[in-house]
Amino acid sequence: MADRAWLRWPVARQLTGPDKLGRGAATRSRRTDSIAPRIRGADRVVKSVCPYCAVGCAQQVYVRDEQVIQIEGDPDSPVSRGRLCPKGSASLQLTTGAAREYRVRYRRPFGTDWEDLDLEAAMDMIADRVIESRRKGWQQEVDGKPVRRTLGFASLGGATLDNEENYLIKKLFTALGAIQIENQARI
Repeated sequence: MADRAWLRWPVARQLTGPDKLGRGAATRSRRTDSIAPRIRGADRVVKSVCPYCAVGCAQQVYVRDEQVIQIEGDPDSPVSRGRLCPKGSASLQLTTGAAREYRVRYRRPFGTDWEDLDLEAAMDMIADRVIESRRKGWQQEVDGKPVRRTLGFASLGGATLDNEENYLIKKLFTALGAIQIENQARI
């Protein structure tokens, strides 16, 4: 038996067996036969769209016990035909990554430590700062011409925002008088 141990090697099985091209039985092992796909235990599949850019690649989100277990490209999509870019392929980390924060973290100016804030308090802080920046940077007119704008703040939308979110952000900042509005997905 020991003298036939070399037949366990895939190349040896390929050369001595019927699978000369190495596309079937020659590539199989006990380990590969025991592996099951991640999606086997999924309760359901939810259709979605990748959140990273404006291309709109379709995704299939596999869910088990109300937890996302895998995200793959949707082969039925005419846009992406089942393919995802590296960012889209890693989008599972958006929902399950260990680095994802589920709380509001705040570091005071010139501070070195982070502190947890209540969501309502954080939203109030943001609103107060936007109002104050708008008030300080407001320009009613420039060189006698009405402009009704502020240079007190700008918006750089994130690449993980979808088209609808970016549309709403653009409308919000325009209504606030901002003129410096851009999106990372376009840069």
